[in-house]
Amino acid sequence: MSDNPIPEPDKAEGAPHPRDTTSLLGQSVAQSAFAEAFNSDRMHHAWLITGPQGIGKATLAWQIAKFLLAQPTDSGGMFGATPTKAETLTIAPDHPVSRRIAALAEPRLFLCRRPWHEKGKKLRQNITVEETRKLKGFFNLSATDGGYRIAIVDSADEMNVAAANALLKILEEPPEKTVLLLISHQPSRLLPTIRSRCRKLTCAPLGANDMAAALSNAGFSAGDDGHALSILSNGSVGEAIRILSGDGLSLYSELVAMAASAPDVNRTAVLRLANSCTGKTAEARYTATLRLFFLMLARLARFGALQPAVVDEAAQGEARMLAKLAPNATAARRWANLAQELSARSAHARAVNLDPSSVILDMMLKLNETARG
Repeated sequence: MSDNPIPEPDKAEGAPHPRDTTSLLGQSVAQSAFAEAFNSDRMHHAWLITGPQGIGKATLAWQIAKFLLAQPTDSGGMFGATPTKAETLTIAPDHPVSRRIAALAEPRLFLCRRPWHEKGKKLRQNITVEETRKLKGFFNLSATDGGYRIAIVDSADEMNVAAANALLKILEEPPEKTVLLLISHQPSRLLPTIRSRCRKLTCAPLGANDMAAALSNAGFSAGDDGHALSILSNGSVGEAIRILSGDGLSLYSELVAMAASAPDVNRTAVLRLANSCTGKTAEARYTATLRLFFLMLARLARFGALQPAVVDEAAQGEARMLAKLAPNATAARRWANLAQELSARSAHARAVNLDPSSVILDMMLKLNETARG
């Protein structure tokens, strides 16, 4: 897949794909819950794997898929008597199932994700109904060896309405010997009927030690910036990798410095930031700027509401900036409202392909205006 020019929507830029991750850190509770269900013959046909983005949900789904597909096909497995107990979900990288999955050549596994739009030369914004119809067709086929058939939906949050309804029909009448693994960052946005037909597996944010180990396994190191990275990523190794790959720590420091000067923000600095987000090669920079800008607004709202005595700074001078712009609960509400307003506006801007520099300029001017109270 490394030679494939088409980007994979379920892969964080700069990080290994979850199917290629050989060890899963920090999710022992979720792993144990699935192993217990398998060992006690209480397997469910659909599992909803939830938690913040980038903490290992997809890695867990691929680990489960490898584990189930590696089970002997004549043992009854999860749909019959299980002769042996699962002590671990880990399958060796040189196992035939692992090798086939790494090459996306496992015939008993279907991956449902946002498709590539050939005409537009970009990934579609949603998982379309055509993709879930392919999933139904896959489940209508019998496995040649009588084993399990597994489907991973990554992420279920990205299904459009028609796709979600098509998936619901599959969940209502699941074929025999099938397991659906739905990955969701925000399960509250899914149809209640989809949630009710799945067993939930909750993944937790990674602790500092697991975060450091996961970054090392992915070929990254936070170095002396580990504390700031931990704050900004909120225990998400995927987010930490995105921050490191996009020079996000420096970008966040830049945003904090500009906010600290509000309501007299430096126009030259704002223009420089806006211009850096424009152009075909600046898409990642634009995305990172939006993400970190909204994170800063969230930290402003939280600080104003809670008024903590001590602040864990993610950038130099952040504590002073927070105290200046969010001195009370009233200010907190202003920042929360601004975040909601600008989030909707930035989503619309992307939908209609507005110039990124205009979007960034508008956001910073709104921040400056809000700082005036």
